This record gives sequence, structure tokens and C-alpha cells, in this order.
Amino acid sequence: MKRRSRSPVRDTPPAKPSLPSIFNATILAILGGIFVLGVGVGIAFSSTASLNPENVASREVIDRSAPNPELCIQYGASAMVTDMRVFLTLNPFNVYVTQPSMRPGCVLRRNNWAILEKQKLVSSKQVSECKNRMNTFGFTGPLEAEPKIDCIYQNDGASNFFLNQPGSVGPKPETDKF
Repeated sequence: MKRRSRSPVRDTPPAKPSLPSIFNATILAILGGIFVLGVGVGIAFSSTASLNPENVASREVIDRSAPNPELCIQYGASAMVTDMRVFLTLNPFNVYVTQPSMRPGCVLRRNNWAILEKQKLVSSKQVSECKNRMNTFGFTGPLEAEPKIDCIYQNDGASNFFLNQPGSVGPKPETDKF
């Protein structure tokens, strides 16, 4: 007589009916279509940006708008000049600021001031005073017409916080000093 080996009895739960997956092919196709449509609408809105004087969007627009753009790019840097006045009262203490006016301008490097001297736009006394204070010249308006030229001071304390990387402690050191 042969003995049959008995296998252990397993209690297996009854099979559950399978539920339809939330992410079946139809829903994935619909979500993909919505994503593609959203990207398309975003591109359409962003490509309608106009590069007119009311919408300064790039360095190239600022460079083209500068007075004497070729001279400015070669001997300095184009700039956005903000003119405004600040009124400070002491009793009571208040600060009032006028509406700023924006215009294109140019900042010359220190070693290119001779351009202004040759055209008799600044005197040797003005150059000497500006040089003694370690400043430079900036101007608005074309040099051929009557430009407004000022001895301007480079403020190293005004850092560009857009250049900071997330997580860094302080501003990045600037490399192009005038």
C-alpha cells in the first residue's frame, strides 16, 4: 500500500473581482491632450510679447534704445536711467517720492572720458573732479544734440538679487567694473 503524501491545506481567499484602473488608456489620452493644449496656449500667450518702447524685454532692446548706441556699446554700457525726486520731512518723519521717469542712457567706462572732452561736452575741471571721486560719466540724449551728462557714482551696495542662486548667502561678486 502506497502512502500518499498530504500537502498542507492552504486557505486562499476567493479572487476579488478586478476593478477598472483609474489610469486606463482613455483617461491617460484625455490628460495628455489637456497637457498638450495647455502648453500650446502658453506658447501662444508668450509669443505675443511686443518689443516696443513700452515693453522693454531684453538687453538688446535697451542697447538699441541708448543714445549713440554704437559708441555706448563700444565704450561703456547702455542703461535705463530713472529720474525722480525724494522729499523727506522730519517733523513728522515722512518720505515722499515723485513719479519716476524712465529714459535710455549710457554709462562710459573711466578710460573713455576723452570722447566727451574731444567734443567739448565736459571740461577738464569736471573730468578732474569726477576722477578724484572715483566716479564715471553717464549721459542721456544724443551727444550731437544737447545731452545731459552727469558724474555718477557706482554703488557696489546695490547688488542684483536676480543673480543670486537659491541657498547662497550673499550676492555674487561683480566682474565688470567701470
